[in-house]
Amino acid sequence: MKNKRFFIYAVVALLLGALFYLQFRTWRNFDWEVFLAETPRGAALLHILGGIACTWVAYGMRALRWKIFLRPVKRTTSAKLIAPTIIGFTGISLLGRLGEMIRPYLIARKMDLSFSSQLAVWTVERIFDFGGFALLLISAIFFSPSVASLKYYGRFRKGGLLLIAFVAVLAIVAWIISAKGEIVAAWLERGTGQVGGLRHKLAARVREFRGGLNTIHGFSELVQLIAVSVAMWYVIALAYHQVILSYGAPLRSVGLSECFLLIFASMLGSLVQLPGVGGGSQLATITTLQRVFDVPPELAASCGILLWMVTFMSVIPLGLTLAHRERVSLRTLSKESQAQEGLAEG
Repeated sequence: MKNKRFFIYAVVALLLGALFYLQFRTWRNFDWEVFLAETPRGAALLHILGGIACTWVAYGMRALRWKIFLRPVKRTTSAKLIAPTIIGFTGISLLGRLGEMIRPYLIARKMDLSFSSQLAVWTVERIFDFGGFALLLISAIFFSPSVASLKYYGRFRKGGLLLIAFVAVLAIVAWIISAKGEIVAAWLERGTGQVGGLRHKLAARVREFRGGLNTIHGFSELVQLIAVSVAMWYVIALAYHQVILSYGAPLRSVGLSECFLLIFASMLGSLVQLPGVGGGSQLATITTLQRVFDVPPELAASCGILLWMVTFMSVIPLGLTLAHRERVSLRTLSKESQAQEGLAEG
């Protein structure tokens, strides 16, 4: 397991190294004095604090959404789920993928529910995350005049059409698993050897996903989950926009609608980054600011790093405070949650 983890980190480090090298070649004339001069200060800090506030509100909305998921099996309040949510995302910020299971593990422990049931909720939550953001991104691409005036808009439009098709396929797959999940899982399990082991894991994921879908007991809950998901991503876009506003006139061309493009770039970049360091998300955001919005390298770098700090790292002080109050260790929680995930898959 340790060797596998080391190999993954080595590959990620190499990919990041390649990305940094490409950026270095692009930024040979990078002026650090200009970079420091472009970084917001003074009155602009109010916008940065506004961005942090929006980011924290979004975590509260995640807790509200999880409460809706729990409604059929456990009546609770959003307030009781805020601490596990904040601590869980702090684990992701500091530990990367190793911290992903902390949130469902903590919620299961606090609500006295099985970890497998909360892992199922976590799996379905990913679908609502993607679907809610996709709706806003597609709306920005097809209905925002400011986005339509950007260069590369033709590519954005094609990407939007592909995204619509992907969301439709995702909805169909979700419906099939909800209706015939056990049949699909049984079909996947037909196999032996290494392929059979992979099939078994896929079957376990299908059952988890179906179990999560079963927590949606009616049309009312479905509408609420969609509404909260869309509103949450809108608030995250507001956090991005607050950071953009802190730079004033130099970034006036980047409006709220354009922030959805930056979020999408950050999401793609986050697939390649190191725990507590990041790398991929910042580079993707910086590159988008440069290539799409014609922002100078120094200003793009300053804005990209600040966006990452506000929307991804600002949770850490609050999360560590709550972890101390709850008397829990992030590393211990990471190990325990990974062990529980292994048992759930087995």
